[in-house]
Amino acid sequence: MIKCLIIGSGPAGYTAAIYASRANLAPVLYEGIQPGGQLTITTEVENFPGYPNGISGTAMMDDLKAQAVRFGADVRRGIATACDFSEKPYKVTIDGKTEIAAETVIIATGASAKYLGLPDEQKYIGLGVSACATCDGFFYRRKVVAVVGGGDSACEEAIYLAGLASKVYLIVRKNYLRASQIMQDRVMKHPNIEVLFNTNTLGLFGEECVEGAHLVRTTAGKAEKFDIAINGFFLAIGHKPNSDIFKPYLELDEQGYIKTTWGTTRTNIPGIFAAGDVADSNYRQAVVAAGMGCVAAIEAERYLNQ
Repeated sequence: MIKCLIIGSGPAGYTAAIYASRANLAPVLYEGIQPGGQLTITTEVENFPGYPNGISGTAMMDDLKAQAVRFGADVRRGIATACDFSEKPYKVTIDGKTEIAAETVIIATGASAKYLGLPDEQKYIGLGVSACATCDGFFYRRKVVAVVGGGDSACEEAIYLAGLASKVYLIVRKNYLRASQIMQDRVMKHPNIEVLFNTNTLGLFGEECVEGAHLVRTTAGKAEKFDIAINGFFLAIGHKPNSDIFKPYLELDEQGYIKTTWGTTRTNIPGIFAAGDVADSNYRQAVVAAGMGCVAAIEAERYLNQ
């Protein structure tokens, strides 16, 4: 019997593990499909307190993991594939074979990148299509690439790729960027980035790998189709919360984010808590996720004491 099971890593999961360990809950944490979470595919993290000179996402997650292990957290590789929250103890299946019984569960499974849904995306995955600029940008040095999206993530990826590629197209379906002002300024001033507003992707083309994209620009009600020659196509259009296996038991909003009681990480089932991007559709920041992980661990401790 495990007192506290943490599903997922990243700022929320590792912070929950730190606090749960210090509370003598002997937490077991399964890192999930992406150990360290989304920050491991970002470049420089500039806005997390305590790192005045910035730090890479991977290095920061390594620090958090080491801190959790130092206090006694049992960090394991594995993916939660099923659960049974119908009765206590709560049960979670790992990798389709190992069943874990726990008195409390902290869900920190995060969110996954969204795709446009074009058939060409699947055709060219690994052959020019990617959802991770920092993972694959190296392969596009001195080449031409495109990034889809208009938020902070899209702008960050465009700026990162602009330091490697000869040219970056930023494809934005609206007539404005949703990113923070500082990110907008960096994008608009960068000589290697060209922003294509009011533009959508119709498809991709190429013999064995991506060689270009079919686009359509709509201006004043008129649609203009055109092609651009590119070697890489990067998606940065948002994320889907990794909450599917919890649907039979937990209340989710219309987007799939786990609902929690306002100001807490408590779900509709006592003893089950949700922290980080799997429950946060508004802020989606590392520092917020870490704070939610802290709250979840404290609430798990109080639940067990009660």
